[in-house]
Amino acid sequence: MTKEESALVGLEIVAHAGDARSNLMRALEAAKEGDYDRAESLVKQADESISLAHATQTSMIQAEARGEGAEFGFIMVHGQDHLMTTMLLRDMMQHMIELYRRSN
Repeated sequence: MTKEESALVGLEIVAHAGDARSNLMRALEAAKEGDYDRAESLVKQADESISLAHATQTSMIQAEARGEGAEFGFIMVHGQDHLMTTMLLRDMMQHMIELYRRSN
């Protein structure tokens, strides 16, 4: 995989993780407003975006395992960072939404 191809994959991961992040932040706002059904729906949408990002990441790992090395640049590193922080955010948002639910 060329550096350009790797960059495109990195951008795909960033896009999916960004969609997930946006939905997670909207989910927290919905929970603040007491709309837990909407919050759960948004978390589910975020999970779908994270799954897409993870599938893209997995395809790169599988290619490397087959000996199809890739050149990694900053965009790919940024994509990985964005995905991992979004996954952490998902876990935190789920806890925060539950705290809002319990406090009402």
